[in-house]
Amino acid sequence: MGYAEELVADIGQKFLSRVMPKGSIYSVEASGLHYRDLNTLLRALGNNGAKKIEVHNIYGQRYIGTGFDQKIIVELFGTPGNDLGAFMSGPKIFVHGNAQDCCGNTMDGGLIVVHGHVGDIAGYSMRDGKLFVRDDVGYRAGIHMKEYRDKQPALVVGGTAGDFLGEYMAGGVILVLGLNSENEKFRARYVGTGMHGGIIFVRGEMSNLMSGVKALEANEEDMKFVEGLVREFCFYFGLDVDDALDGKFTKITPVNLRPYGNLYAY
Repeated sequence: MGYAEELVADIGQKFLSRVMPKGSIYSVEASGLHYRDLNTLLRALGNNGAKKIEVHNIYGQRYIGTGFDQKIIVELFGTPGNDLGAFMSGPKIFVHGNAQDCCGNTMDGGLIVVHGHVGDIAGYSMRDGKLFVRDDVGYRAGIHMKEYRDKQPALVVGGTAGDFLGEYMAGGVILVLGLNSENEKFRARYVGTGMHGGIIFVRGEMSNLMSGVKALEANEEDMKFVEGLVREFCFYFGLDVDDALDGKFTKITPVNLRPYGNLYAY
C-alpha cells in the first residue's frame, strides 16, 4: 500500500490534494484547513514515515504538534495558534513567523524554534526540551517550569519578556538576552514570583526584584552554561555569538525552596 492509500485510510480522500510528497519530505497546504483536520493530517503523515513536513499558510490553527512523539521535523510558514507543541516529546518544530499563546505548554521533550515573537505563557509548565524565541515573549513566560533528574527544560528569549517571568518556577532554565533593547536593565516586574527552583539568567541588570529571589552576577561556571545556550540560539537564527554574549549577565535564583510554607503548612 502506498502513501496515498494509507493516508486515505487515516484522513479521507478530500485531504490528499493538500499533500505534496517529495520522498520522505511532505509539503502541506494549510490555508482554510480546520485545526482538527490539520492535526489529523500531520499525525497521519508522521505515522506513515514522514521525516520532515513543511506546512504552508498557517493562519492561527491551534494545537499543532500536540502530543507528537515521532522524531520528525516540522517547518511552519505563517502564524500557528495557541498551544503549539503542547505535551510533545519528540519533534523539532521550526516556525517561520510568530507564534501565539502557550507555545510549548507542558512540553516533555523536543525542540521549538520561533523566528519571531511569541505571545503570553510561553513554556508554561515545560518539563523538558528547548524553546528558542528570536524576538520577544509576552507575560508569564516560563511559569511552573520544572525538572526531574536528567530532564531540564530551557527557554531562551532573544528579545525581552513581560511581567511575571518565571512565576512559580520549580526547575529548568530561562535565559533572556535583550538583544533588541537599548536598556541596560531588564524592566519586567514580578520576576520569579513564588519561584522555588530553577535559574533565570538575564543579560543586563535587574531593575525590579521580588523579595523571594536573589540576583547575583553570573560567575565563570554560569557563563559556560550560558554560552552553550547562546551558541545554539545563534546557530538557529544566524546571529553573532560574541555580540549575544557581550555584557553583564545576572543570575536569579529563589531564596527559599518553600516560599509559601508558612501560609499552607501547619
